[in-house]
Amino acid sequence: EYIVLSAHYDSWDGGSGATDNATGSITMMEAARILKKVYPNPKRTIVVGLWSGEEQGLNGSRAFAADHPEIVQGLQALINQDNGTGRVVNIGMQGLTKAGEFFGRWMTHVPTDIARHISLNIPGSPGGGGSDYASFVCYGAPAFSLSSLSWDYGTYTWHTNRDTYDKIVIDDLKNNAVLTAMLAYLAANDPETIPRDRRVLQGRGGQPRTWPQ
Repeated sequence: EYIVLSAHYDSWDGGSGATDNATGSITMMEAARILKKVYPNPKRTIVVGLWSGEEQGLNGSRAFAADHPEIVQGLQALINQDNGTGRVVNIGMQGLTKAGEFFGRWMTHVPTDIARHISLNIPGSPGGGGSDYASFVCYGAPAFSLSSLSWDYGTYTWHTNRDTYDKIVIDDLKNNAVLTAMLAYLAANDPETIPRDRRVLQGRGGQPRTWPQ
């Protein structure tokens, strides 16, 4: 069984890609460093995926998921971060109806100065794109996105020549790395696995809508 720490290691050609997505990659690398130091023998295998080609259509993570069905099948949780340098404030359950129970339990172990800022979106809706967690959600696997404070990401740094190192908020990245490491630790140790029960999706007029492919 697996925990995957996920971000994308490419950048927009107009800038250095500091907040899209070097900040997410730094968060996952630092979480891995923490885990290696304090938790060298996890009960579930912890993998770090810094994907290529996200900007071109989630190419790296889509190829990895297609090439490694054993990891998709054995996934306990994928944790992805990809919307700038801000502190994590929301985690959606991606339409998995029983995932909220696990995150609710895990968050009780996260220090209050981190946990008090975070809302859980339960059951949420499955992401059909936008970042690499969607490459696993489409299989119904438990893959989650750590959504962060904007810091004008969408209007200022995202895919612009202003996406440079000086925009990084180091204290927020430290917060996110600690949160990610703790969630990975808790997910790795949980004696239960997250069920893959899916919510019924509705489109316009209440008509059934298919799970993202």
